[in-house]
Amino acid sequence: MEDPAAPGAGSSSANGNGNGGGKGKQAAPKGREAFRSQRRESEGSVDCPTLEFEYGDADGHAAELSELYSYTENLEFTTNRRCFEEDFKTQVQGKEWLELEEDAQKAYVMGLLDRLEVVSRERRLKVARAVLYLAQGTFGECDSEVDVLHWSRYNCFLLYQMGTFSTFLELLHMEIDNSQACSSALRKPAISIADSTELRVLLSVMYLLVENIRLERETDSCRWRTVRETFRTELSFSVHNEEPFALLLFSMVTKFCSGLAPHFPIKKVLLLLWKVVMFTLGGFEHLQVLKVQKRAELGLPPLAEDSIQVVKSMRAASPPSYTLDLGESQLAPPPSKLRGRRGSRRQLLTKQDSLDIYNERDLFKTEEPATEEEEESAGDGERTLDGELDLLEQDPLVPPPPSQTPLSAERVAFPKGLPWAPKVRQKDIEHFLEMSRNKFIGFTLGQDTDTLVGLPRPIHESVKTLKQHKYISIADVQIKNEEDLEKCPMSLGEEVVPETPCEILYQGMLYSLPQYMHYCSPEHEVGHRCEQAQGDHCKEYLCPSPAPPQTLQTEPYLPAQFLYCPSSLGSRSGGKLSDAPQCITGKFQFEYVSQHLVFANCIPLILKFFNQNILSYITAKNSISVLDYPCCTIQDLPELTTESLEAGDNNQFCWRNLFSCINLLRLLNKLTKWKHSRTMMLVVFKSAPILKRALKVKQAMLQLYVLKLLKIQTKYLGRQWRKSNMKTMSAIYQKVRHRMNDDWAYGNDIDARPWDFQAEECTLRANIEAFNSRRYDKPQDSEFSPVDNCLQSVLGQRLDLPEDFHYSYELWLEREVFSQPICWEELLQNH
Repeated sequence: MEDPAAPGAGSSSANGNGNGGGKGKQAAPKGREAFRSQRRESEGSVDCPTLEFEYGDADGHAAELSELYSYTENLEFTTNRRCFEEDFKTQVQGKEWLELEEDAQKAYVMGLLDRLEVVSRERRLKVARAVLYLAQGTFGECDSEVDVLHWSRYNCFLLYQMGTFSTFLELLHMEIDNSQACSSALRKPAISIADSTELRVLLSVMYLLVENIRLERETDSCRWRTVRETFRTELSFSVHNEEPFALLLFSMVTKFCSGLAPHFPIKKVLLLLWKVVMFTLGGFEHLQVLKVQKRAELGLPPLAEDSIQVVKSMRAASPPSYTLDLGESQLAPPPSKLRGRRGSRRQLLTKQDSLDIYNERDLFKTEEPATEEEEESAGDGERTLDGELDLLEQDPLVPPPPSQTPLSAERVAFPKGLPWAPKVRQKDIEHFLEMSRNKFIGFTLGQDTDTLVGLPRPIHESVKTLKQHKYISIADVQIKNEEDLEKCPMSLGEEVVPETPCEILYQGMLYSLPQYMHYCSPEHEVGHRCEQAQGDHCKEYLCPSPAPPQTLQTEPYLPAQFLYCPSSLGSRSGGKLSDAPQCITGKFQFEYVSQHLVFANCIPLILKFFNQNILSYITAKNSISVLDYPCCTIQDLPELTTESLEAGDNNQFCWRNLFSCINLLRLLNKLTKWKHSRTMMLVVFKSAPILKRALKVKQAMLQLYVLKLLKIQTKYLGRQWRKSNMKTMSAIYQKVRHRMNDDWAYGNDIDARPWDFQAEECTLRANIEAFNSRRYDKPQDSEFSPVDNCLQSVLGQRLDLPEDFHYSYELWLEREVFSQPICWEELLQNH
C-alpha cells in the first residue's frame, strides 16, 4: 500500500513517465521509510517541555548529601546506628543524644576521639562508624527528614569544633599508606565495596563535615560563621608544612587511575575533592565579588552585567527540526526523487522549526513603536513567509492562535534589544583603522587609534562607537604586565605573588598538573574502574553507555570543579563565567591547565559524549526516592515494585546529568574561545550536527553554550551549511553576545589562516613555560650572588632545617621516593 503522504504517491508522473517506473516505484517508498526511521532515531522525541532548571554551584542540600551514598550502602545506616548505640550506652546512662546538654555532648565526642587511637582496626572502625552516625544526624531519634538534616548540620559543627576533622585526616593518611590493603586488592580478580570499608567511612565523615559547614544560612550564629572561616582556612592553606587537603585527594585520584590502589572509593574521593575546591575557592557569588574588586584595583570600568544572572533571565528556545547538514547529506534520498510535490521540498529544505526567538521579550530595553513604513515592509515579508509555510509544518510546541489562518498576515513581535552588551577588543579597533587607512590614505600608523586625520566622517563615527563599547578584561592587563616583566626585569623589580588559596593550590600541583589533567579529563575511564570497585548499581558514576528504556540509567558524571579546571585553577576560585575565565590568579595559569586538557584529547572526547541522545540522557531516571538519604533512614524500606520505584519522583530531568552536560559545554567553550586551532578541531571532528542535536533540550543555558560553540566555527562550515541553517544563525544572533566588527557568519577573519594554527599553539606554550619558569623556578639565593663550584665545600656546608621539617619529611619520602616504581634493568641499560 502506498504512503498517501509521500511525494508522488498515487501519481503516475512521479518518475517522469506514465508507467509508474516498475521497480523504481517500489524502491522509493522503502528508501523514504528508511530515511525517516534513521531521522527519528537521530532526533528522538521533540516534545520536550521547558526544563525548570536553575544553574548554580550545587544542587539542594538534601540532594548533595544523598549523592554521597550508593544504594548498596543503605544497609550500613543500620550498622552505624548500632555501633553508636552500643558505645553510647556504655558512656551515658538513661539518656539519648538529643537530650544531652552541649557540654555533655562535647565530652562524649572527646571520648569517641580518644577511643579512635587504638591499634585494633576492628575497634577503630566501630568508633568511626559511631562518629559517622552523629554526622548523619542521629536519625534514630528523629521523626522527619527535616529533623535529620537539622541535627546532621548541628552535629557536624560540634564534631569539627572538637577536632574530628584533624583526627580523621590522620586516619586517612594511614589508610592511604596501607600497603597491605593495596597489595591485597591488586591480587583480587574483582573489587567489592567490602575492600574499601574503612576508607568509605572516613571519607563519608569528612564529606559531611565539609558539605554541612560549607552551607551558609542567614540564621547561622556568629560562632558558626567563625567556625566556617576557620575550616575554610584550614583546608586552603598547608598546616605544619603539609600539603593542602585538595592535593591529598588529587594524589588519591592518580593512585586509583594508575592502578596502584584499585580499592579506593573513587566516587567519594571525587565528590569530596569537588566540595573542598568549591569551599576553599568559592562559588559564583564570590567570583563576582572578586571580579568587581580586581577591576577596581586595576582601574578598569565596572562590569556591565553579571553573566550568570543574564543567562538565568533567558527563555529556552524551541528546538530546531531535523535539517540536512553537510555531514548528514548521505542519509537523504537522491534529489531526483524529491521533485514530485512542493511538500517534500518544504520537508527537507525548510523543515526547521522556529527557535522561538521572535517571541522573547527583552528584559533590558523598552520597545519603541515602529513606523508605518517598517510595519508595512515587515507585514509584506511575513505574508510572503506565511504563504510559503503550511500550518501543519509549524512548531507543535507553540500552537497558533485559533483565529490564525494559513494566510494570516498578523505581525510577529520582534525584540527591540539584545540581552548582552556588545564588546570590542583593542585589537578589533586597530584592525578596523588599519583597513580604513589603507583604503583612504594608503598607509597605516601602527597601534595609534587616536589619529583620524584624512579619514572620512563616517569612519570617525565608527571609531567613536567602537571605543564606547571597548572592553578590557583582567586577562588583557595580566598579559601586558607579563610582557613588561619579561622585557624589564631589573627596572620593574620582583613580582609580589599574593598567597591566595588558589595560588597555593596551583603552586602545589604545578609539577604534577599534567598528570592530574590527564586523569581528570573524560579520556581516562574512571567510570569503568569505579564500576568494578563499587558494583553495578544506581548512583555510581559510570561512563556513558546505552541503557534499556525500562531500567535506571547510570550517568557519566564528573563534579563541577573537575569540569572547570581551567577556570577554577587558572582563574581564581570555582569561577565559571565564560566572559572572564582568567579572573584573579592568572591568564597563563588558566592556559596551562587548558592546554594540558587539550593534550589529553578532552575536546574530541566531550564531542563523543554528546554524540548520543542527550534528551534521553538528561531525562533518564537514575534515582529511587524511597532509597535516598535521608528518606531511607526515617521510613521502612517498601517492597521494591515498579510503583514503589517511581513513587515520589516527579522530576522532569536528572539534575546531575543536566548539570554535567552544561559543565561540559562550558568547558568546551573555555578551551576553544579565541583559539583558532582548537576551533578547527571542532570542525574536523564534525561537531556541528552533534551540537545541533543538543538544542532539542529546552534549557536556556545549555542552548546558549551550544550556540556559542556553533558561532565560533560558522565561518569554516561553508556557505551551504549557513544557507540551510538560517534559523540556527538567527538564534545565534539573538542569544549570543556580539562583537561589533566580528564577521562570524562569513570567512573573512584575518586570524583564521590555517597555516598559523600550529604556530599559535607553539607560541602559547612558550609563553606559558616562560611564565612558570619566571614565577616558580626561582633560585633560593639572589640571582647575582656568587656561586660556589667546589664540590667539597658545598657538601661540607651545614644546612639549618626548620623545626617542623620532621613533620613532612617522611610523607615526602613515601610519596616521592618509596611509592615511585623503579625499573632497575632499564636504569642499568642506560648507563
